[in-house]
Amino acid sequence: MPPTDLSPVRRPVARAQGLPNAHYTDPATYAEEAEALMFTTWAGLGVAADVPEPGDAKPVDFLGQPLLLLRDRQGAVRVFQNTCRHRGMILVDTPRRIEGAIRCPYHSWCYATDGRLVATPHVGGPGQNLHPEVDRATLGLIEIRSHVWRDVVFVNLSGDAPPFDEAMAGAIARWADFDRPLYHGGADSRFALDVACNWKLAVENYCESYHLPWVHPGLNSYSRLEDHYNIEAPGLFSGQGTRIYRQITGEDGAVFPDFPGLGPAWDQAAEYLALYPNVLLGAHRDHAFAILLMPQGPEHTQEQIHLYYATPDTDAALRAKNTAQWKTVFAEDVFVVEGMQRGRHGARFDGGRFSPAMDGPTHCFHDWVAARLEARRAAPRAAE
Repeated sequence: MPPTDLSPVRRPVARAQGLPNAHYTDPATYAEEAEALMFTTWAGLGVAADVPEPGDAKPVDFLGQPLLLLRDRQGAVRVFQNTCRHRGMILVDTPRRIEGAIRCPYHSWCYATDGRLVATPHVGGPGQNLHPEVDRATLGLIEIRSHVWRDVVFVNLSGDAPPFDEAMAGAIARWADFDRPLYHGGADSRFALDVACNWKLAVENYCESYHLPWVHPGLNSYSRLEDHYNIEAPGLFSGQGTRIYRQITGEDGAVFPDFPGLGPAWDQAAEYLALYPNVLLGAHRDHAFAILLMPQGPEHTQEQIHLYYATPDTDAALRAKNTAQWKTVFAEDVFVVEGMQRGRHGARFDGGRFSPAMDGPTHCFHDWVAARLEARRAAPRAAE
C-alpha cells in the first residue's frame, strides 16, 4: 500500500485527525514504525530488577531483535545482541544465572558477562583452541547502547540517538524531586496484561484523563476528572496529573513510607507520564510504577507492570493490596483499547478527532509519531 498521508495528523489539535487505520492494523506500517519509532529512539526494554544479581540474564525478543539483558560481574546492567559471533546461534533462550561464561550451545564459543569472547574450543582444529585468523578481541558480543532511569532499561538500537540525559532532559527535570532510590516490590509487585491492541492505543489511553468518569468510576469517585490536568511536552512526552492522590492504607491504618525530601506539592498530587515511545511511568509520594509496552505484532501488546517503593522492606500485605488495586485499574482499560483496535478495522474511519480541551496529550503523541515517520520517509530522498 502507498505511504499513509500524515498531514492531517500534524495540524493543530483543534483541526487534526488521528493516525490512519494502517498504523494499527497493517504489518508493513508496523515494520516501518519499528524502525522510525522504536529502533532510533530510547525505547524501554525491561527493568533492572529483572536481573538483580551479577550473572543474571534475560533474553528479550524486541520487535524481532534478539537481545540479552544482563548484569555483569561488576554489577552493571548491560544489553547485548543475543547472537553468537560465530554462526549466529541464540546464546540464552530462557532467563537464568550465568555461573561462569555465556556459552554458545552450538560450538561452545564462550563470552564473559562484559561481552568479551574468552574461549573458542577447537577453532584451529581438534585440540587447537586458537587460530591466527580468528581475533577474539574483535569478536565480542555486540553491545546495544543502553541507559537505566527509574529502573527502566532503555535501549537505542540504532546507536545514534542523542545521549539519554539530553533526549529525556525534560522528563528528568520535571521529576527532579523524585531523584531518589527506587526499590522494586518483588514478585508480588509485577504482573503482565496481554492485550489485543496495537501498542500505540495503550499510550493514547494512558495519556488522558478524559475517560475517567466512565471507565474508572471507582478512581473517579475521589480523584475526579476535575482534579486532573494535562501534561504536554511536544516531541518528548505527555500525560496527566492529579491534584488529589489518596494513599492506600492497611487495616491498621498503616501507609507506605514517603520518598524522602519531597516538597509539599506532592502531598496530594501524582503524575503519569507517557515517555515516548513505549514507557508509561507513574509517580506518587509513596510509590511509583513503570509500564513497558512490548509490541507483539500490529494488533497485540504485552503490558509489563512493575511497582516500586521508597524502602526495600515495605509491608507485604500492603504491597499486595496496592498491586491488586492497580491491576483492577489497568484491567478496566482493556476493553477500551481492544474496542478501539476492533474499531480501527472500520474502512471509512478517518483517524478520528481530538477534543482541544481534553485530548491534547494524546494529540502530542500522534504528532510525535507522524513527525518521526515523515522524517524517516524524507531521509532516503535527502540522501539521493
